[in-house]
Amino acid sequence: MVRKAHDSCKALVLEDLTGIRERTTVRHEQRALRHAWAFFQLRQFVTYKAAWAAVPVGLVDPRNTSRTCSMCGHCEKANRKSQAEFVCKSCGFALNADHNAAINIGRKASQASRNEWAAVNQPMASSLRGKMQAPAL
Repeated sequence: MVRKAHDSCKALVLEDLTGIRERTTVRHEQRALRHAWAFFQLRQFVTYKAAWAAVPVGLVDPRNTSRTCSMCGHCEKANRKSQAEFVCKSCGFALNADHNAAINIGRKASQASRNEWAAVNQPMASSLRGKMQAPAL
């Protein structure tokens, strides 16, 4: 991801999933799987490598990114038909759910950047630059 962003002169944007375990509920049999998710570790790896490649990394609020239609903006829980399928109840637009959410995340970041990243938390990865050996991209 970092190499692709660097080569295309783009930034990376991730959802800020801080506190997700406390905000979500799962069935008893899914608890172990949920606690095995390594969101923070992935964010640290991406941020660390991005700092070395001078690729900006932003974090956006994940709220409703997977429920909002990237075509018309309609937000409804029922838009997310399944884990993989998104179909808007308002306009009928259908797309892979992850792709739809990625478009919405990109838009949130774009809107925030117009406001000088006012709504985006920026990790402090740039402070690591030059203090360690550069990792392979």
